[in-house]
Amino acid sequence: MQLVKTTRDTLLRPLQIVSGIVERRHTMPILANILIRKHGENVSFLSTDTEIQITTHAEVGSGPEEMGTTVAARKLLDILRALPEAGDVSLTLANKRLTVQSGKSRFALQTLAPEEFPTVAEADTFNASVTLPQKTLKHLFNMVYFAMAQQDIRYYLNGLLLVLDGNNVIAVATDGHRLAFCQVQTEASYARQEVIIPRKTILELQRLLEESDEEVSLHIAASQVKLQFADIDLISKLVEGKFPDYTRVIPRGYKNDFTISRDELLRSLQRAAIMTSDKFKGVRCMIAPGSLKISSTNADQEEAVEELEIDYGGDAIDIGFNVTYLLDVLNNLKCDQINIALGDSNSSALISIPENQDFKYVVMPMRI
Repeated sequence: MQLVKTTRDTLLRPLQIVSGIVERRHTMPILANILIRKHGENVSFLSTDTEIQITTHAEVGSGPEEMGTTVAARKLLDILRALPEAGDVSLTLANKRLTVQSGKSRFALQTLAPEEFPTVAEADTFNASVTLPQKTLKHLFNMVYFAMAQQDIRYYLNGLLLVLDGNNVIAVATDGHRLAFCQVQTEASYARQEVIIPRKTILELQRLLEESDEEVSLHIAASQVKLQFADIDLISKLVEGKFPDYTRVIPRGYKNDFTISRDELLRSLQRAAIMTSDKFKGVRCMIAPGSLKISSTNADQEEAVEELEIDYGGDAIDIGFNVTYLLDVLNNLKCDQINIALGDSNSSALISIPENQDFKYVVMPMRI
């Protein structure tokens, strides 16, 4: 029975949407597959790793029959990518095999029964719903995602804290060494609520969300979050645990601060980073009235020194940082100028955008 008949690119798009979360090696072989269901012309494509589930639809069905199957996601995607752009592609299901045909090319793939596919159950009730333009949510995640921890034993750091608070939607990420905070204002008002969205979900959303004004609906349940945008439904489990109190981490009242060109500082740090080693990424920053001196050394006694003029009249401060943490934020920001505020050589630095309270980045010092 014919499942799908359409152009290569029309079929490729839904497969690319759902295949991002499919693991190559899994304890359950069926999770390397995607679930394809046909209801007349409407065909749904679904993937899951049991923590996240993505569904999308396309009007590519052939014939009135209702049917479903599961097939290896990566193989099907690789086949479609390798086929010529022009010409139709058909998917036919017979004898537990899915046949992919285009022109004189034909591939027969093994399938597994759709009844065996473990879909994620959607929550019965959602406590809160937020609607934002896709580009706003993408911006919110983009400003903080790089500070998320990776495989930290403190599992609640391996994700992003999303906070609803009055008119603000806030995103916070930290790995214990640095913290990124960003907020956007909405017309709606929300009762305060905090949830931790897993790292993998955030990275997948960064891939799927577009720079468009089309809306995304975000629904929050006790242990689950659901996002709907374009023709995509994404359900993700939440991370259980108590996220650190970010309001206590963000410094207030620092009197030593200066504004500097983001691009100028970024290029100086990139050059200084060349002399750091894989094991030790420290750079030393010596701030004095009128100047910022950046230096780095390595085990071979090699050295880099950069000197920048700054409009600064505060205390002389000699402080060290992990250069990667500084490069991450400077690469991610799109503004021309940044503000750096300091307490002393043992206190965290606060990086922000001048006249903008919506973004803050805190980075801990390191001993050089």
